[in-house]
Amino acid sequence: MKHLAAYLLLGLGGNTSPSAADIKGVLESVGIDAEEDRLETLLSELKGKDLQELIAEGSSKLASVPSGGGGGAAGGAAASSGGAGAAAEEAEKPAEKEEEKEESDEDMGFGLFD
Repeated sequence: MKHLAAYLLLGLGGNTSPSAADIKGVLESVGIDAEEDRLETLLSELKGKDLQELIAEGSSKLASVPSGGGGGAAGGAAASSGGAGAAAEEAEKPAEKEEEKEESDEDMGFGLFD
């Protein structure tokens, strides 16, 4: 992936046919060593192909792949009598308190902007 990302960055920068040295230069600029075998495989697969066409082809393939969740969860059934509804509400109250405790433990003392 890192080799492909470097290739794409070079393509976006205007280099329509990046060489192995170009890709190595991008990777080394951020402290990553290029793997020769993977780099050569990538370049042989992309040789003579237009980057924009490849992206368009990949996008059309991804459009047919299902993504996202499997749908929303079903809502709870409505209570048929007042007594059953009150009992259900009482059972839900302790669960809400437990959730609040869990949420406060999630940051482990570190704030996002500390």
